[in-house]
Amino acid sequence: MEPSSPRNNRTTEFHPFSTSPPHMLAFHLAWLSLFSCFFSTFSIPPLIPVIRRNLNLSAADVDAAGTAAFVSSIFSRLAMGPVCDLVGPRVASATLSLLIAPIVLATAFISSPTSFILVRFLVGFCLGNFVANQFWMSSKFSTSVVGLANGFAASWASMGAGVAQLIMPLLFSLVKSFNVPENTAWRVVFVVPATFQAITAVLVLVYGQELPRENHENSKKVSSKPNESFLEVLFSGLMNYRGWILGLIYAFSFGVEMTMDNIIAQYFYYIFGVNLEVAGTIAACFGLTNIFARPMGGVVSDWMAKWFGIRGRLWGLWVVQTVAGLLCVSMGRVDSLGGSIALMCVFSVFVQASSGLTFGIVPFVSKRSLGVISGMTGSGGTLGAVVTQTLLFSGDKFSTQTGISIMGLMMIVCSLPITLIYFPRWGGMFCAPHFLHQVPTHEQHYRLLVPDIEAMAMAMAND
Repeated sequence: MEPSSPRNNRTTEFHPFSTSPPHMLAFHLAWLSLFSCFFSTFSIPPLIPVIRRNLNLSAADVDAAGTAAFVSSIFSRLAMGPVCDLVGPRVASATLSLLIAPIVLATAFISSPTSFILVRFLVGFCLGNFVANQFWMSSKFSTSVVGLANGFAASWASMGAGVAQLIMPLLFSLVKSFNVPENTAWRVVFVVPATFQAITAVLVLVYGQELPRENHENSKKVSSKPNESFLEVLFSGLMNYRGWILGLIYAFSFGVEMTMDNIIAQYFYYIFGVNLEVAGTIAACFGLTNIFARPMGGVVSDWMAKWFGIRGRLWGLWVVQTVAGLLCVSMGRVDSLGGSIALMCVFSVFVQASSGLTFGIVPFVSKRSLGVISGMTGSGGTLGAVVTQTLLFSGDKFSTQTGISIMGLMMIVCSLPITLIYFPRWGGMFCAPHFLHQVPTHEQHYRLLVPDIEAMAMAMAND
């Protein structure tokens, strides 16, 4: 068992290769469950060239289905935050996964463009588990390592998209090698993501543990605030402008990442003429960099906080996301296969790191509405995917290369509102903190972990 604060039971250490309960076991269950959701959601895109032939799908049908998958996850992420506040991330996560697993299996039975779009829409709901994932980590790890924990949990989970890009074409080829007709082979392989998602949900229910009951009881004894209703918690989160700004930032970091996951295999298949397996392998490289890129964002966020407090976290996020935008612009202007692959890999590192940096800030926005703020930020990511998918990659208005470059410019512009985020206790990018010692009552809900915040304030006072 890891060392933890007696006041809040959040561990002060993070060992990603440990499975000791309750903290590290919860970490592994959280990322594995979300991994299965990403795998399920992005198991369809790498097979679209085959599915499109068999179902006679038009380009408009494929675009609409891709957008539908993101639209549904906006609603599920918005709802998941308050649900986590009410029932906890373990039950919320497992319930959603179990509800969606049969729909993933139903992909094998689609027979028309309408059913194809509907299945993608419904499967996209499972990405709401991202909010439960981040909520769970924020309630398990102290502020000294929360950026790192959030980064690792989300990044290892996001690899599900890359693994799906790699595995699904290979499974399709394997099944087809047994003389199974093409129209049957692609349907059979969807048994894999559906079963995997159901198994991980059961593991979360059986072995997962949220904050111990005694911790909730102690929190009630320590807290001087009266119990708040669901609407009060929801309203508190929605009225916090920092949550809206982080949602916008996340829209053009994680949202861009999701859009790339949706289009990248088709991009290399159609633009550069590579075969289905090669296109899937290249696309997998984009998603698999999550194994280190997003955690690196968390590490950078925690390291910057160690020396510069929250102001360091904000500056780190702005710099990394701006660089990611510049790389995205460059990728759209390169015509060679090798150059596109190289820029894609570097770009993936920075865009995924910026997502980790974003959730290095989220736990500090509001203690009482952590779930709501997580939901607002997380849904911003999928909203960004809807916007970029619809504006830039639907129809014939822009070529794919031009769309990628414009998306990079949007990333750069939309990173600027970070400069408006200000915490009276800790300051902002250009402003010093206003409260260095005593925190007024109306500001106390910003405080996530009292011992860590006190240490941070002392460090800032010495800067």
